[in-house]
Amino acid sequence: MNYQETIDFLFSSLPMYQRQGKAAYKANLDNTRRLDAYFNHPHRAFRSIHVAGTNGKGSVCHMLASVLQESGLKTGLYTSPHLLDFRERIRVNGQPIPEQEVTAFVSRHQPVIREIRPSFFEMTVAMALDYFTRQQVDVAVIETGMGGRLDSTNIISPGLTIITNISMDHTAFLGKELTSIAREKGGIIKRGIPLVTGPTDPAAHQVLSAMAAEKQAPLERAEHHFETQFHTIDREGTMLLKVRRHKDNRLLTYAMGLSGNYQQENVITTLTAIEQLQQLGWFVPGSAVEKGLLSVVENTGIMGRWQTIGHNPRSICDTAHNPAGISAVMEQVRQVPWQHLHMVWSMVDDKDPDAILPLLPKQARYYFTRSSIPRSLDASQLAGKAGGYGLKGNIYPTVAEAYTAARREAGRRDMIFAGGSTFVVADLLTFLKGIGSTGY
Repeated sequence: MNYQETIDFLFSSLPMYQRQGKAAYKANLDNTRRLDAYFNHPHRAFRSIHVAGTNGKGSVCHMLASVLQESGLKTGLYTSPHLLDFRERIRVNGQPIPEQEVTAFVSRHQPVIREIRPSFFEMTVAMALDYFTRQQVDVAVIETGMGGRLDSTNIISPGLTIITNISMDHTAFLGKELTSIAREKGGIIKRGIPLVTGPTDPAAHQVLSAMAAEKQAPLERAEHHFETQFHTIDREGTMLLKVRRHKDNRLLTYAMGLSGNYQQENVITTLTAIEQLQQLGWFVPGSAVEKGLLSVVENTGIMGRWQTIGHNPRSICDTAHNPAGISAVMEQVRQVPWQHLHMVWSMVDDKDPDAILPLLPKQARYYFTRSSIPRSLDASQLAGKAGGYGLKGNIYPTVAEAYTAARREAGRRDMIFAGGSTFVVADLLTFLKGIGSTGY
């Protein structure tokens, strides 16, 4: 098989949550453990950092990986989902796993794949851990999928655990209360292993604190170590962030490669994690922290976080897809100066429109669409529901057509925002890549 045939095999043969939803969910680690034994427990060959949370875990993983790379460590990075190419999920020093590695892995291990019948995510985790071992990485930053306790990544024995925050998402799997979601996310806490938590709901943090105490895992709250003071964004889109370090009351300045306002919460979580690594004896100099935070996009290839995709009018996309994430992004949309606002919008069918649509600005023109995955909500149904909240606009069959219409109708002083799900951003970036542009 060539690379495309391999990817087609993976997508068509293995259940994939992003495409199929609940049918792909495995409520146990049986397959993962069988694969781990088959590959001779590859995660034991390198140090690791395990990251869970509702929002921000991907950004924290990428920032942390970028800093570790700048510290001279050969760094593996496992994240999900991908936007343009499957290989984004598995990186070493920012470089995606080569196509031939993906093809060789599937060809070589096809018998066990057919025997165990893992989900797409289970197989991808096995591929990542195997690749990191063969690449002899010094450390791997591993992001969970939707949960924690039953997540396929939860077989690793990390040196540090991070839980970014807890909010409402994936309630069909993780529970309908913040406390039950916290228990699922907190399932990655390991006995005696330090835990860093980002700012989160008090009730959720109480659950995590109790779980950490039970596991005798030292817990450090990011907001007890750092506090963001203020920020500005320069003409190039770089955020200049002032951060106060509580232990010495020192004011630090960081130039941030990720400029979403919500990154302020993520950066103090990242900085607290770095402090913990330094206390554990890891060599992470201050210069690596500064350069890693600034160069995170170049170092890791992260996309879809308040990403500028066009100018005149300013065009932004973001992968926020649950109420807490969308609320934070919409706050920043309202802060940006624009004459008229154009919203390219789609959602997946397992999100609650009644929890999300009220968060969206009414003074915008909407371009309702659907992404290219089966789980995307029908655009007509979405538009009908949105109309009940005073959100008006037209319906377009694809994200590309919706965005093209928005670009055609927007003035130079307007703003276009595209979002609602990860897959809107994936479709949009694929379209822009196809026309050889990041906007036009």
